[in-house]
Amino acid sequence: MNKHEIISCERCRARMECKANAFNKCQCSTVYLNLNEVQYVSENFEGCLCAKCLIELKEEYRQIFKL
Repeated sequence: MNKHEIISCERCRARMECKANAFNKCQCSTVYLNLNEVQYVSENFEGCLCAKCLIELKEEYRQIFKL
């Protein structure tokens, strides 16, 4: 039995285990986003995103702003 809620990534709909109550163990915490990248993601999405989508959005941000 899972201790954490099973949710879908808001962007790709992949199923994942949400560990918001144990953030340091959540798969999304493995992706480092700077303040500007966090703002970019939060302007486009409200819910949880999987690590794969966070990496893709980080790259998208870098491409848009030529970083």
